[in-house]
Amino acid sequence: MPFTPRVFSGIKPSGDLHLGNYLGAIRRFVPLQDTHQTIYCVVDMHAITVWQEPEDLRRWTYEIAAAYIAAGLDPKRSIIFNQSQVVEHAELSWIFNCVARMGWMARMTQFKDKAGENSEQVSLGLFAYPSLMAADILLYKSTGVPVGDDQRQHLELTRDIAKKFNHDFRKQIRDLGFEEDYFPITETLSTGPAMRVMSLRDGKKKMSKSDASDMSTIYMMDDADAISKKIKKATTDPEGLPTEAAGLENRPEAANLVAIYAALADKSVDAVLAEFGGHGWGKFKPALADLAVTVLSPVANEMKRLVGDRGEMDRILRDGAERARAIAVPHMEEIRNIVGFVR
Repeated sequence: MPFTPRVFSGIKPSGDLHLGNYLGAIRRFVPLQDTHQTIYCVVDMHAITVWQEPEDLRRWTYEIAAAYIAAGLDPKRSIIFNQSQVVEHAELSWIFNCVARMGWMARMTQFKDKAGENSEQVSLGLFAYPSLMAADILLYKSTGVPVGDDQRQHLELTRDIAKKFNHDFRKQIRDLGFEEDYFPITETLSTGPAMRVMSLRDGKKKMSKSDASDMSTIYMMDDADAISKKIKKATTDPEGLPTEAAGLENRPEAANLVAIYAALADKSVDAVLAEFGGHGWGKFKPALADLAVTVLSPVANEMKRLVGDRGEMDRILRDGAERARAIAVPHMEEIRNIVGFVR
């Protein structure tokens, strides 16, 4: 039977949202509302794989949900909710823990990066994180996921889990009346060139909320003065802006600032360089600061308004969770039947 074209994606509430989250993910979610059924989750269960202060977790959960809406997601067109309100995520994750192989999990580079040399002390949840991610996606039989480069390996694991489940339970799936696989093989979706925003202090490092320098990161809740100050003090090199993109090679800080301008202005890098090529940073940085304030301030203001209205945010998240469960519950009933659970 055909699958509904459906998108699932989520952001983890483990810190204040920054420009990289907005340009690299949230803003790219919006156009998919026009072509797919869209489900956007605040993945709070993923967040607690490492310690989170409960009050911070709540605040960041509201902040991400508010950012979704402020960026242009319509809670009537998209399903917006926080993961922990839909218990079927956890149930399917356990089933997938029993489908996935230890060797698959051990190869996940993100686990190695996050655990470092302290892998014996991290939570079991961090090790099993990709299995929960697979459950997030496949619970809704999602056909596409917009992911960044750092999540591509996890999506490949999702595909492997779906294939193994479909293979292991082939007879039961057909006995239930499905002529094809139960789970779709989820594809990566693209809504344009991937945007990887780098640190304002080091163009070789990804922009991150964990950076030691606050000046390296533009946060979505920053006011106009903070945004302008951070951009004007961003690290650059002695050369001016080139007239062609090839001139940005081996100039990571310059390339990063030009890419940010291009993304905020919805222009190509070539178009930006056609305007600013041959000029110095004294002209470009103020222009970038003005553009960033113009684009980001309305989003920040709407986020602040929404976060300040907990009643409205609770209503949106509850409504989203109910709509998500309307899809998830019948799927889980089928999955329990396939696996052989007695109900």
